[in-house]
Amino acid sequence: MFTPRQQNPALAAALILAATAFIAATTLLAKSLGTGSFGPPLHPVQISFGRFLFAFIAISTVLAVMRPRLTRIHTRLHLGRTLFGWMGVTLMFASVAHIPLADATAISFLNPVFAMVLAIPLLGETVGRVRWSAAVIALIGAVILLRPTPDSFQLAALLAFGAALVMGMELIFIKKLAGREAPLQILFINNAIGITIASIAVIPFWQSPTTDQWLALAGIGGAMACAQACFVNGMARADASFVAPFSYATLVFAALYDFSWFGGRPDAITLLGAAIILAGAALLAWREAQLRASSGIRSETSKAQQG
Repeated sequence: MFTPRQQNPALAAALILAATAFIAATTLLAKSLGTGSFGPPLHPVQISFGRFLFAFIAISTVLAVMRPRLTRIHTRLHLGRTLFGWMGVTLMFASVAHIPLADATAISFLNPVFAMVLAIPLLGETVGRVRWSAAVIALIGAVILLRPTPDSFQLAALLAFGAALVMGMELIFIKKLAGREAPLQILFINNAIGITIASIAVIPFWQSPTTDQWLALAGIGGAMACAQACFVNGMARADASFVAPFSYATLVFAALYDFSWFGGRPDAITLLGAAIILAGAALLAWREAQLRASSGIRSETSKAQQG
């Protein structure tokens, strides 16, 4: 399941779409827990604790059944990736309790933009005019979603903005981990460290969840584990440039869930801001695909010359 033998674009697209549905479901459940739909509102730190707890249980079960051979663990990279991932998830869960799911989800699409900017000092990457243009376009969309007027400014949207920023940092660590360890091993270690961090952080905020809240927390963890599995398998079965656009379906599912559960309807500002962010993210994804393709051509040419 985690090591496909051949490319299958159609299955890859289906898996990425499934991942987006699961990811949007986690934010829906987090919003429900944070707004009191299942009992007294839970603190975002406690919600993220549930996410890591049940995701760890799910992935540990898969690991016990499949029993893959573990390779060398890059501890520092895992610690960095998980710390920023935990912070990003917690900030995201805090934001959705106060703003529409569609707004928070759209702002979260800034994380590859922040990853691009952070890659300049941290990875030594060079950024050209097209990628800078994509970043500016996406940030304009985020400013629109913040509704920067005295009467409509959404302070909680800054939480989603912060989530995108730290998740961009998480992407830097994911880039460094890519190819060094097996996907299932990365997922297991990520969630093992995550539950350790979350267990310590939740102590000051702990309150006894109701039965419904435990079920919702289990749903968040299970949905996130399913999303991670679908995403890893989808990325392994097709080129990143092909599957990347399908990840934007998270926004569609978030809007549908918000409407069906909370009766929330995206307004004109949400639609405009989301469209601009998606345009910037799509331009960035297209440019990244071009750069990967040209890099691959240069590598093949070099090998041919050496041969």
